[in-house]
Formats: sequence, structure tokens, C-alpha cells
Amino acid sequence: MEAYLQAAQNWLSPEFDEATRAEVKRLMENDPKELEESFYRNLEFGTGGLRGIMGVGTNRMNKYVVAMATQGLANYMMMNFKELKQISVAISYDCRNNSQLFAKITAEVFAANGFKVYLVDALRPTPELSFAIRHYKCQGGVMVTASHNPKEYNGYKAYWEDGAQITAPHDVNIINEVLKITSLSQVKFHGNEENIELVGKELDEAYLSSLETLHLTPEAVAAHNDIKIVYTPLHGTGVKLVPMALERMGFKNIYGVEAQNVNDGDFPTVKSPNPEESSALEMAVARANEVGADVVMATDPDADRVGIALRNNNGEIVLLNGNQTATILSYYLLQRWKELGKLSDKTYMVKTIVTTELLAAMAKDYGVKMYNVLTGFKYIAQVVRENEGKATFIGGGEESYGFNAGEFVRDKDAVIACSLFAECTAWCATMGITPYQLLQRIYEKYGMYKEALLSLTKKGKEGVEAIQKMMKEYRENPPATLAGSPVVKCVDYLRTEETGMPKSNVLQFFAENGAVVSIRPSGTEPKIKFYFGAHGADCDAVIAKLKEQFSEK
Repeated sequence: MEAYLQAAQNWLSPEFDEATRAEVKRLMENDPKELEESFYRNLEFGTGGLRGIMGVGTNRMNKYVVAMATQGLANYMMMNFKELKQISVAISYDCRNNSQLFAKITAEVFAANGFKVYLVDALRPTPELSFAIRHYKCQGGVMVTASHNPKEYNGYKAYWEDGAQITAPHDVNIINEVLKITSLSQVKFHGNEENIELVGKELDEAYLSSLETLHLTPEAVAAHNDIKIVYTPLHGTGVKLVPMALERMGFKNIYGVEAQNVNDGDFPTVKSPNPEESSALEMAVARANEVGADVVMATDPDADRVGIALRNNNGEIVLLNGNQTATILSYYLLQRWKELGKLSDKTYMVKTIVTTELLAAMAKDYGVKMYNVLTGFKYIAQVVRENEGKATFIGGGEESYGFNAGEFVRDKDAVIACSLFAECTAWCATMGITPYQLLQRIYEKYGMYKEALLSLTKKGKEGVEAIQKMMKEYRENPPATLAGSPVVKCVDYLRTEETGMPKSNVLQFFAENGAVVSIRPSGTEPKIKFYFGAHGADCDAVIAKLKEQFSEK
């Protein structure tokens, strides 16, 4: 208690602006619980950067925490690229409250340290930031976003020179440098503002031109360019680029959701701007029914995740989950690459360990190598980097609504995913089927696969401790059965000597009947997640039993 009270007292010094000091004083006098939550620790600069609730305090997202993190990142980059006369970074931001402010602070600190800064002239998607790093030959970059988190959150994703989020050894090394910044006096705030260059239109054009190289079936789009598509950015950064990409492909009937085309960090039309949640797509589905659309697409605030809804065989709009979207896109890529003669022993795909095994089954059928990596798109990007110049990346995805194809973006990319899905829809139309019927054909060929996700939210200091306790219990007392079937294999991803992967706080249990359960605390939200998978005719029943089994805890 003394420690966090002292930390709060420090924020009453003249280094902090008047509004900040007034809010700290208010918490001290009126809200001791929130004071503790705001100051009981430093907001952790994790392996992906920062993410947290906005507000005053060391454990909150604010301009001071952002500035100190940026100074630590700048110090590390100067150590790593000291042979360069000019180190450069790209910076982008999403629609969230304070995102533009945090991006401006980030740019000013980098510039004050002598960096060349390419700062977007208005909000832009995360994948375009990844593209910008490579396009401008930068040594790194920052995206100010909290992705699909609730409106109270903001965040700060750090990227390296390959355009991917930071991985080992840089992740831990950067954390250590950030921890060395313990006072605002260590931060360079002012100077060299002439080093900041605003970028926009030229970057958009370069990005969209690269995206056009991924098109596999332009003739299908030309024949079926009247397909009706409803798209919503959920108030976020996809509002401009996704419609532009679809229109450049040739699609003529793209319908928006006007109320959600407004960039607004309060996300007034949705409970949560997360395309994984069905409620986020309600307005888009209503619009689709109004205009008779075939496909609904929704992207999250920073446009790296996409949610898809389709008409089923009865003409009703149904939502796909992330595994189903990845399945359709992966099948489309594999089949078209085969038909175009592009497959070889030098082509590959990537999925994460909690993503449907159907992707691996399809890749094997097409004779394509499938890499299995830890959760997080940065690990998919790492495989692409390691294979650069030696093999060709077809595409890859994760169950959490992320997908990518091509090598010019090194993160999940909802603009690419929307474009490919629209093209796949046109391709299906040339065969007289819908994407929904294509998914049915895939299941008929490879067998039924079913997945589900159970998330338990545990907020605050007590929540962190509860999640740690749950993981400890599952390690010490693993389940003997899954849905009544004996567990035949347990994998603990903290044991790198067994997995051959970087250390990660993930547990997986495999049963005799093919059921699999993966357990991991979220790296970006106060949640512990249970991923369920089943294969076979009775997979619905198996999933139901797994949900019941793990909900009891």
C-alpha cells in the first residue's frame, strides 16, 4: 500500500499537467479502490507492447506511460541500429479516444531522439502500418490501438524492421529497456520535429497496388461483379480502404452501414467493437436483409480481424466463426494455386496451435507444408521471415478472426481477407454455389470439424491472481478425460525442451476420441480462454460435453 501511495504522490509533481494532478488528487480523496488499481503496478510492456484501461496512473494508458515506453523502445533501437546514419520508424493509429494524441506523443519522442518518423495523416489500419514499415524501409514502427477491446482501453503495438510484431530476443530486451525508464526526466519530449513526415495517399496507393497482386480469379469477379456485399468498419479504420479495395477489384454493389462508418472511439452502435461477437454484426445483417446482400463483412477498429456472415441454404444470414472463415479462405487459396500451377515443395501455409486442425488436413491433401505455431500472428510472421527467399507463403490464419496472404504485410490483415473472400464468393458463383455450400463440400470431403471457445473474464488485481491460480491447478491436476474419453497426451508450452517452441503459458490436452482442449490466459485482455476442438460425426455432442466439463471450474 505504501508503494502505490508513493507512486501516486509522485504524479502530483509539476512534471505532470494540471488535469492529471487534479484527477490523481480526486482518486486519493474519493476513490481508494480505483487509486490502487491505477498505481499498484506499472502497466506491463509485454511482448506485444502496451494495452490497458485509459486513465491516470502507472497502470493505465496515458500520454506519460506512452512517452516513457517510447523512450525505452527508442533506446533499444539506437543500440541495435547504431551503424545507421538515420534510423526511421512508421507510426499509425486507430479511431479510439486518445489514439491520435498517443501517436503524436510517440512521434515527438522518436523525433526528439533523432529518428526519421513517417506518421500517418489520419487513422489507418494495423496491416497498413506493417506494410508502411517495409515500404519506407524503416527499422520499426508503432500502432496505437487496443484492437477489439472495449472503449475504455487503448494500446501500443511495437513492430520490428520486417513489419512484424516483435518476437524474441527483441521482445524481452525491449521490455528491459522500457523498465529502465523510471522518470519523465529520462524522456526526450521536444526537438527535431522537422523529422516527422506525414504520409497518406501515396501509402494507400502502394498498399492497394500490392494487394492487387494477390488476386487469383479476376475473370470470376468480372462475371459476377454484381454480388451484393455489406461492409461495416464498426466505427474503425477499415472505413476507407476496404471499400476501395473491393471497388478496385471490380465489385459494384458494396453497401455500408452509415451509422457505423463514423469514426468514434465510444463505439456508440455496438456493445463491443469485436467481430467475434454476433451482436457487433446486428446492424450489418439487418442492412444485408434490407438490400438482399449475399455476404456481410465486419472489421474491428484497427482492421486486422474480420467477421463474415453468409446466407445458408434457406437464405438466412448466418455468422461464420474464425475457424470457418480461415477454412474457406485456405481452401480457396490451395485450390486456385493448384489450378494455376503455383503449388510446389517450396510453398507453405501457417496456423496457430489453437486453430482448427482442418487447415492442416487440407494442406496435407494438397501436398503443402503446414507450420503450427504459438497463438499470436507474430509467430506466423516469424515463419514467413525465416522462409524469406527460400519458400513462398500462401496464407495463414488463426481462430480469432485473423488471416493473411502474401508477404508484403506481416500481420493479420482484414483488408486482404475481405478482398479474398469477395473474390472467393465470385469464384463460387461460377460453379453455381455459395461460400456456405463450399464450406459444406469441404466438410463432406474432410469430415466434420467443430470448435468452440469459452472465455472467463477476471478483471483487476484479483482477476490476475485468479487466472494464475487456475493455470497452476490445471498443471498440477490435469483432467483424466475429455468428454468422457481418456486423455492420451498433455503438452505444457512452458516446457520449450519438449515443444521446440518459445515458452508460452499454454496447456493442451488430447483425448483418445480426437478431442482437444487448449487453455491459455489472454495476452491482451483480462481473460482465461478454453479452446475446444472435435472431429467426427459426433463432434457437436463432444463440444457440448467439453463446455459443460470446463464451465464447472
